[in-house]
Amino acid sequence: MLTDLKKHLMPYLVLTLCVLGVLSTFRLGFSLWQYQHFSNPNALLNLLIGGLRIDLSTLGYLLLIPALISPLALSIKALKPIWLACLKSYLVLILTILVFLEMATPMFIEEYGLRPNRLFVEYLVYPKEVFSMLMSGHSAAVFVTLILLVAAIKLIVLPLANYFVFKATRQTHATAKVKLVAILLLLAALILFARGTLGHRPINPAYVFFSNDALVNSLTLNSTYSVFHAVKALLNEKNASKLYGTMPEREVINIVRQETGLPTSAFALPNNPLFKIQQPSYLGAKKNLVIILEESLGAQYVKRLKGLPLTPNIDSLYQQGWGFDKLYATGTRSVRGIEAVVTGFTPTPARAVVKLDKSQKGFFTLASLLQSEGYNTQFIYGGESHFDNMKSFFLGNGFQTIVDFDDIDKPNFVGSWGASDQDVFTQANTELNKLALQEKPFFSLIFTSSNHDPFEIPNGAIKPFDYTPSQLAQYDDKERARHKAIQYADLALGEFINTAKTQSYWQNTLFLIVADHDARALGQALVPVNNFHIPAIILNSEFDNQSYKAIASQIDLAPTLLSLMGVTNQSPMIGRDLTQSATTGRALMQYADNFAYYSDKGITILQPGKKPKMFDFNSADNYMSEKPLDHNEAKVALAHALWGSLAYQNGWHAN
Repeated sequence: MLTDLKKHLMPYLVLTLCVLGVLSTFRLGFSLWQYQHFSNPNALLNLLIGGLRIDLSTLGYLLLIPALISPLALSIKALKPIWLACLKSYLVLILTILVFLEMATPMFIEEYGLRPNRLFVEYLVYPKEVFSMLMSGHSAAVFVTLILLVAAIKLIVLPLANYFVFKATRQTHATAKVKLVAILLLLAALILFARGTLGHRPINPAYVFFSNDALVNSLTLNSTYSVFHAVKALLNEKNASKLYGTMPEREVINIVRQETGLPTSAFALPNNPLFKIQQPSYLGAKKNLVIILEESLGAQYVKRLKGLPLTPNIDSLYQQGWGFDKLYATGTRSVRGIEAVVTGFTPTPARAVVKLDKSQKGFFTLASLLQSEGYNTQFIYGGESHFDNMKSFFLGNGFQTIVDFDDIDKPNFVGSWGASDQDVFTQANTELNKLALQEKPFFSLIFTSSNHDPFEIPNGAIKPFDYTPSQLAQYDDKERARHKAIQYADLALGEFINTAKTQSYWQNTLFLIVADHDARALGQALVPVNNFHIPAIILNSEFDNQSYKAIASQIDLAPTLLSLMGVTNQSPMIGRDLTQSATTGRALMQYADNFAYYSDKGITILQPGKKPKMFDFNSADNYMSEKPLDHNEAKVALAHALWGSLAYQNGWHAN
């Protein structure tokens, strides 16, 4: 009987050991590649042990299907050949996915500092744009990956699948008793592997995360588990309370209200707890508004913010306008920046509201408020506005017209993401002059894209940065290409502002120049705060030639702009009017599933299924040191982490 049991279970055992070996090899390789993230050997040991649990869980789920169906299908003569063909196809598919996602991991880590996750899945919706980007900027890496994948399929995937199927054909000769025992043992083992624990709840990433470094934690997973975990979250959008813990709804409301700095009397609607009426600081005639959302422009590239000297025009504008020294993005993607700047909505572990179903109509935006105030509203973009669902979201929430690639008149340079920034700004000037002739105030959102991988810019447009020998060693070809794109984006911006100053619309128009997010969020921290630091400047306000030195968030920009424009802030936005708050501040950041609340007291970080942690932060050397938790600050952080999910589900961020 033991011999027959061994024959029945052996293919599963061989397959399991081979897959574990492959995944562990990739994990170890990634760890050696990112060795600087590992401070001691115990960290690597913890990673490998936790990774083994995740890999076994992955295999448990993937092998349950053949384990459940095989006994019945193989016992029916007519079904046997069909099932064996299906079984081989299934094994080839899942093994190919496992290997492919591991091979795709290095490029993803280089860009986002984590294993493939929700962002990987979201980009699959836009194959044209992604394929164009990959072929333009990463063709060599894609080619090598495909060659290695084909080799892996031939040398690993197909032999394993053939071996498994061959062994399965011999299982029909066992006695019914052996089959029953084997099936029960196999199902018990696979269910235990899938659950990963004997506890009340099955294993999840929090069970194996152990580090204060988000990349180290993500390496504990395998990329298939990480991606499918993201798919599950997308199908059942994450509610922050499931990740970070619960708090009574009334307490959340009270804390968030308190942190706006407004009196209780400002909140006007009983059925919408954060809807407020706030008077502007500027009391003159209403101003026009132009927001220039700069793609992937972190403070690390702005000399004024102690970064590389790549943006002389932005540095100059900091001297002319109201410049923000400590403004932080809410996330790492453009839609998160749009969410914060245009709607004032807080970041959540779910997708940005630009993509969510319940926010496609009747969701508060600056455009919806300004439209009700008699403004013409417009979005200008050099690419295809359907990307990231922007067109649908904007048209459903107050933007009257959209100007995108098809509307740009004879662009001089077109890259993977559309017309160049210079072409976009040329068209923007035309559009703004048209709006100015209509004798109505206007709001125009201009979104650039030249500073986006693969960093395609017109030949000879800029003089490349003059690197020192040490800088040449520090920055690889891709990063130097990024630097050229940043220089070009800055050049195009400077040309546009200089042109705008000569136009009739300039004098009565408020301009905000702000990044959507930094280029890459990397680092040895649960949330790499320095990679959320971005430039922001407001031109043509009473605060020109001044600096705002307190901590601020992207969600503060919309309330501040309304105040400077002379428009009453009738909205559910919880951001602060920075014209009336200049000493203390706070910033909210979402990094994958981690949430950070940054104030003068320190940085409080919330992780799924774990207790909050608090850190002191030295922005000069990007060093975070853990310190005892301030429990009151942790409550404030939790309230802000929960607010977005509550507001979305209850419709509290409506017009």
